[in-house]
Amino acid sequence: MAAVDNTHLPWVEKYRPSEIKDVVGNEDTVSRLEIIAEEGNMPNLVISGPPGIGKTTSILCLAHALLGPSYKEAVLELNASDERGIDVVRNQIKMFAQKKVNLPAGRHKIVILDEADNMTEGAQQAMRRTMEVFSDSTRFALACNYSNKIIEPIQSRCAILRYTRLTDAQVSHIVRVSQRSDLSFKVLQRLMKVVEAEKVPHDMEGLEAIIFTAEGDMRQALNNLQATHSGFNFVNAENVFQVCDQPHPLVLKSLIDHCANAKFNEAHDLLEVLWQEGYSSSDIISTLFKVVKNQEMAETTKLYFIREIGLTHVKIVQGMNSLLQLSALIAHLCKLKNSES
Repeated sequence: MAAVDNTHLPWVEKYRPSEIKDVVGNEDTVSRLEIIAEEGNMPNLVISGPPGIGKTTSILCLAHALLGPSYKEAVLELNASDERGIDVVRNQIKMFAQKKVNLPAGRHKIVILDEADNMTEGAQQAMRRTMEVFSDSTRFALACNYSNKIIEPIQSRCAILRYTRLTDAQVSHIVRVSQRSDLSFKVLQRLMKVVEAEKVPHDMEGLEAIIFTAEGDMRQALNNLQATHSGFNFVNAENVFQVCDQPHPLVLKSLIDHCANAKFNEAHDLLEVLWQEGYSSSDIISTLFKVVKNQEMAETTKLYFIREIGLTHVKIVQGMNSLLQLSALIAHLCKLKNSES
């Protein structure tokens, strides 16, 4: 993972992987890209998945591996969020596909379309025809959040690869105290490389807080790391949660423990403290879900808690985002313990 010379670049760009093997997570899918890079015969690709998990980076790494020094003249990069209409296909993409480029045998020009699910249907239909006509010289790589927004004729002409958020096997959580010393997690390893390269003062809990707030998004993790370092010059849990403006998960862990023991007053006191500190109901409920998901408790209890949190989250999204809704949630969680006893 080589850093570029420009020290003023955001870290998410400065430490963007340059080789496919450096992409974090989604090992099975990434291994397929490595095979394509070795064999050289790239099909049209659609890579779908949530933001910040390496879709565009993977495509760029694949293009560099396939084209090497010919990358600049043989690759067209477009962001379909800005250039999404039929004119872009008729002008830029078609003209690029018609362009003559000297490439090694078995290699093709590559059109990279980021946020491809934002393209209009008319533009996609026009691109479908371009993919057909220039299939002997040009390949298309589409990165999107939702593959179902890509029209069927294009999907049928592409190999579809799906990326997911980094799983619990690749992410440590600050609420799992017993795992704090385990540096085998890949996100944590990548953060450690950046921390060492940038000489960032930190403690272990601070890095775990970075991972907790990122929710499997590598880009978010690096942005949160840089923001905390810039704001406080020391990365610890308190500073991270202040920068990311999220309730501290250990406070919500204590709240859940009180609920599990039917201690409504103690749990509600913690809730009121968070509310007085200015956290919205959305902030509290989303962090509460992450904490419960990783909490050590009986499976039936966890499922009940998640169900009640989900129902309350729906009400909050619909506009009923008062302290009363959160208080009712705590009452429902405490009710389970009373019903068991």
